[in-house]
Amino acid sequence: MIDRTSAANIQSMLETIRAYQSQAATGSRGLEETTAPKTQMPSFTDSVKNIIDQVNDAQTKSTSLQEAYQRGEDVPLTDVVLGMQKSSLAFEATLQVRNKVLKAYEEILNMPV
Repeated sequence: MIDRTSAANIQSMLETIRAYQSQAATGSRGLEETTAPKTQMPSFTDSVKNIIDQVNDAQTKSTSLQEAYQRGEDVPLTDVVLGMQKSSLAFEATLQVRNKVLKAYEEILNMPV
């Protein structure tokens, strides 16, 4: 025997299913209309350009910190070293990604058609 809470839950689920069936039959979008509109994803070229700009900014900041330290300005040595390491790491990561992309491109070129 089904108790009252289970019967109510089953009835509620059946009503939900029927509502979805009627929405599907009429072609309305229902829940999708209530969600926020999707923003357009940036293209691959834009993504690569943004990443290269970020790496360039890190290297520029690192260079400016080094020059400020060499001029005797009040710049902590730890900030200079951290800036140098961040820019070096960003450059190495970008270089590795470039190498992987080139390797994948070469593999695609060598695929038999």
